[in-house]
Amino acid sequence: MKLFDEFKEFAIKGNMIDIAIGVIIGAAFNKVIDVLVKDIFLPPLAYVTDGQKWENRKIVLRQASEAGGEKIDEIALAYGKLLETSVDFMIISITVFVIVKMMNSLRKKAHDVKDNSVSTPKEIELLNDIKEILERQSKH
Repeated sequence: MKLFDEFKEFAIKGNMIDIAIGVIIGAAFNKVIDVLVKDIFLPPLAYVTDGQKWENRKIVLRQASEAGGEKIDEIALAYGKLLETSVDFMIISITVFVIVKMMNSLRKKAHDVKDNSVSTPKEIELLNDIKEILERQSKH
């Protein structure tokens, strides 16, 4: 029963909803990045090179063949998918960095009581009031 009560408290606080929203936005963001890389960034690279898609690029170590009725599979280093995934990673990293940087900037403004361009959270205002009261009391 205690486990159910803890889960109910977790769900009521909004944490579960925040996580669900984050997962949904993350999945949609992943689709956008995938299209951006595959349909915007990689086609010009394929055009500049020999026209082969980057995901199909590889270094063949041994060609596939058939000797004496026995099929020998190709052995290759498929570096194209690594390049494509690396471009995905770089775009996601840069985007997350920019978003976190903007959020930190807004957070600093919100925590600055003297800055009126962003509304200060009630908790910060209360803490600032307490600080001012304590400073006045210590001067007397």
